[in-house]
Amino acid sequence: MLRIDAIDAGYGPTRVLHGLSLEVRAGEVLCVMGRNGAGKSTLMKAIMGLVPAQAGSLTLDGVRTTGLPAHAVARLGIGYVPQGRRLFGELSVHENLEIGLMARRRGQRVRDHVLSLFPRLRERLGQTARTLSGGEQQMLAIARALCLEPKVLLMDEPTEGLQPSMITLIRETVRDLRATGVAILLVEQRVDTVLQVADRVAFILAGRLAEIADARGLDAGAPQFRQYVGV
Repeated sequence: MLRIDAIDAGYGPTRVLHGLSLEVRAGEVLCVMGRNGAGKSTLMKAIMGLVPAQAGSLTLDGVRTTGLPAHAVARLGIGYVPQGRRLFGELSVHENLEIGLMARRRGQRVRDHVLSLFPRLRERLGQTARTLSGGEQQMLAIARALCLEPKVLLMDEPTEGLQPSMITLIRETVRDLRATGVAILLVEQRVDTVLQVADRVAFILAGRLAEIADARGLDAGAPQFRQYVGV
């Protein structure tokens, strides 16, 4: 599905990722973990074309995406829920969803399906996005990405700062999407969430892939969490 081969990426002369390789399969949740500054968000941005890959390649279903602008990557079927949500705050919930639909020219059927996942958003379609609660804004960020009908969904710290009920909802949404065959690359620091939703866990250290572990072989006391994440 999504293949990342030996990419280098960074900001100007500062290289953050060093020869990093990963593969996310259809119907799989691959969680990415690492300390602050390890390169997790840079990886997401490099996949989306927001940060240029200086070496290596990115492919989706065998189609090379390296060097494409972000809107072209989205059009191929990669949805992105960035850290911090990055909604269009002055636009309504409805307008934010419409922008997601436009990316791959999707219509009412997709919109209705997305709203069935987040019925609270249906009640707030006319509300300005910036006036939503933090949890509702995260719902909207995920819903906007799902309006693409993505083959691959990138999620960067989606549970950050949320109350437990909202974290549970996001976990359930991730599991439901996996069951439909969506490939999910999830940056997450909550060990309990990772253990509940991940199929595999990729640990990143200083911009390099340190280890990939089968989630079934991990528990909350696994040494990888102490070594690579610091918990």
